[in-house]
Amino acid sequence: MTEYRNILVKTEGGVVTVTLNRPNALNALNSELMDELSDAVDGYEADTSLRCMIITGSEKAFAAGADIKEMAGKSFSEAYREDFVTRNWERVSRARKPVIAAVAGFALGGGCELAMMCDFIIAADNAKFGQPEINLGIGPGAGGTQRLTRAVGKAKAMEMCLTGRMIDAAEAERAGLVARVVPLAQLGQEAKVSAERIASQALPALLMVKECVNAASETTLSQGIRFERRLFHALFATVEQKEGMAAFIEKRKPVFDRE
Repeated sequence: MTEYRNILVKTEGGVVTVTLNRPNALNALNSELMDELSDAVDGYEADTSLRCMIITGSEKAFAAGADIKEMAGKSFSEAYREDFVTRNWERVSRARKPVIAAVAGFALGGGCELAMMCDFIIAADNAKFGQPEINLGIGPGAGGTQRLTRAVGKAKAMEMCLTGRMIDAAEAERAGLVARVVPLAQLGQEAKVSAERIASQALPALLMVKECVNAASETTLSQGIRFERRLFHALFATVEQKEGMAAFIEKRKPVFDRE
């Protein structure tokens, strides 16, 4: 297994958990950490025995933002030439298999954006979300204006990005940013239960569902329905569909083998 300096990786059954691990910097996201996270996602995607990934941080901070010290001195030319952020931040959003963000404490700026790159967020009751880049004389640069708007709507996204105001877990759930809120002490276990439930499902169906839900925000309704229908039809060519429906008829649990 690859040894990392800024993340911890643990695999149990069909679930891999990645813990952001820069405690002295509130898990601020620097290039080295994001390279390591991208590498961990590559490994997850390549391992056919794995069905779900959890990304989490500490009780105090999921990630307090991008590393300001690393980026403060960059010129436009440097940022543009090295494709800053795009080069190694978007790997999570491109994962084909499911990724859950388990968020406690601060998820600000790049931390909030990383959480939104995941398929859904389970938040501890002490979680705080925000896009405070405006206070640094810049705006969000890793999807904050785009994914946040799609999640919570224009009004709340505009307010958060223009004022830098943080929202707590309860407001984030009401706004649709997080799937659900759980007590801090139960965050790890609740994320694990969800991940294990996902990991028990048929991989082709997981890929299809994720692809279809993501397409919903990028297509018209009629195009989305057509896309969903074609992938639904395609699943009838899989052994997993035969096993799942046979198990239902026979009143037993399906067994979806992992390669």
